[in-house]
Amino acid sequence: MRSRKQKRLFLVLACGICLSAATGLTLAAFSSTLTYFLSPGSVLAKKPAPGLEFRLGGVVQVGTVATTINHGSPTTAFRVTDGTASIPVTYTGVLPDLFREGQGIVAIGAMTTGGTFAADEVLAKHGSTYMPKDVEQALRKAGKWNPKFGPPPAADTWNTMPVKSTNS
Repeated sequence: MRSRKQKRLFLVLACGICLSAATGLTLAAFSSTLTYFLSPGSVLAKKPAPGLEFRLGGVVQVGTVATTINHGSPTTAFRVTDGTASIPVTYTGVLPDLFREGQGIVAIGAMTTGGTFAADEVLAKHGSTYMPKDVEQALRKAGKWNPKFGPPPAADTWNTMPVKSTNS
């Protein structure tokens, strides 16, 4: 016969094992559905594996949007930039009405072996002041924008702007 102390210890251990198993299963479920957010500069630095799904955020680079019709569906090629780097993107389908050059977007997809981001979904945010946080930080780091001095510059001026130091 087991003592009361042994029964209590057995119950605590059983509860601990069940809690550990539940935590492990929950974390496994989340890890399979997580989609990371990267800016173009982060993509070039981290070089994610082809086929790994993530969110690419930035601004549509001015002068890079080209649309063709392939097998009856529109295919759009453009570049997404954060002011320091840019990534080529392709998307097959109808783009959101708010999509345009100089607009902040978030694209969900994966890199191809050729170094192009193949987007499955493109999201354009309403409002001219929208800018993903990572893109804002990249612009600040590159010295291309300081929010103390007003709204961000137009995307088509980033490559011609003199770089200023920021004291934030």
